[in-house]
Amino acid sequence: MAGEAAHHWIVVLDIENFSSRRDPVQRRVRAAMYHVLRDAMERAGLAAADVVSEDRGDGVLMLVRSTVSPVLIAGPFLRELDEGLGEYAEGANEDHAVRLRLALHQGLAERDAEGWSGDAVNTACRIVDAQPLRDVLVAAPSARTVFAVSDEIHRAVIRHGHRGIDPAAYLPCDFATKHGETISIWITVPGYPAPPGLPAKASGGAPHDGRPAPDTAEAHRDGRPHVTQHADTVQGDMVAGDKNVTVHNTGNVRL
Repeated sequence: MAGEAAHHWIVVLDIENFSSRRDPVQRRVRAAMYHVLRDAMERAGLAAADVVSEDRGDGVLMLVRSTVSPVLIAGPFLRELDEGLGEYAEGANEDHAVRLRLALHQGLAERDAEGWSGDAVNTACRIVDAQPLRDVLVAAPSARTVFAVSDEIHRAVIRHGHRGIDPAAYLPCDFATKHGETISIWITVPGYPAPPGLPAKASGGAPHDGRPAPDTAEAHRDGRPHVTQHADTVQGDMVAGDKNVTVHNTGNVRL
């Protein structure tokens, strides 16, 4: 994988609240993260030969060969990683808890004698460090992972709903980097129907519990429940449950 810049799937993992812990605890949670990560790769069928990892102290940068399907990363690998963290949590005390932020992006990366570089690598690292991702994990106390993908990954992979991937569980969010650049991402939390803790503006009008807010005036205008469409799938409306909607040029949206 060394040589000229080549396309990779770029995965970044980061441990929540790592730097605030004592040195012995940091060593233990790092060991737990690597143990869970290796097991998740094996169980998901993500071959070690297809991945190059670079330690980040409080996390890992993973460069995955472009020949690997991104569906494997966003589906089985994410699921196995989350389940592995759950198994670890059963025997760990609160001080040793491991909760991860993950980011998935893609693009060119180039290896030199010291490691990896490239704008795509920088972007993936900015995503995993984004404040909205941190806020979502705080707002989801029972979660073990929060996962964010770049907008291009969402358009190319997530929205198509490949097996093991639920597009309805992702919500969009924009954030500004320290350089003033705006990056669009999509966030999900395994085990949650939608990511909690996103600002209403960022999540398309959803309140902080991750569920779209009903339009009360529309719901009671003629005695029948109505919905306002903000996405292809309407989650948790007043009738309960996800709905497919039919949109007409005039009139109300019908369930």
